[in-house]
Amino acid sequence: MTLPLDEATFSPGVHAADWRAAVRAAGVDLVTASAVGRAYVDELVRQIEQAGPYCVVAPGVAVPHAKASAVVRRDALAIVVLDEPVSFGHPHHDPVRVVIAMAAQSPRRHLQMLAELANALDASGVTEALVAATGRDEAIAALRA
Repeated sequence: MTLPLDEATFSPGVHAADWRAAVRAAGVDLVTASAVGRAYVDELVRQIEQAGPYCVVAPGVAVPHAKASAVVRRDALAIVVLDEPVSFGHPHHDPVRVVIAMAAQSPRRHLQMLAELANALDASGVTEALVAATGRDEAIAALRA
C-alpha cells in the first residue's frame, strides 16, 4: 500500500452540524498539516455541492477529494471521526461518521490513492475500528490491516 499513512492526521470526536462542517473539519486538518492551501477546503465543499454525495463510498464513510492542483503541496489524508453522524444525502450509505479527506498532487496519484483507500475501506471491520480508535496509531493500523 502506498497511501500516505505515515503523515495522515487523525481527529476523533469532532462535532459537525452538517456535511459541510464535517468536510471543512477534514479539509482544515489537511491545511494544518501543510499538505494543501486553504482554497482546497472550499474546493472540497464545492465538489459535493456540484456533483452530489459522490464521496460517500461505503456505509458511514465519506472520502471528499478535489482535483489535483497547485494548492496541493503533497499527497495526504486527514481522518476525522464525528461524535454524531451527519447526512450527506446519499441514498444508501448515510449517515456518515468517518470522513477521510484526500489530497493528491497528480491525477494519476489521485486515482491510485482512491483505489487503495477503497480497498482498505472494503475490508471487514475497518469502519468500526476507525470509529473506535482513540489515537492516530490505532486509526492508521485500521487502514493498514
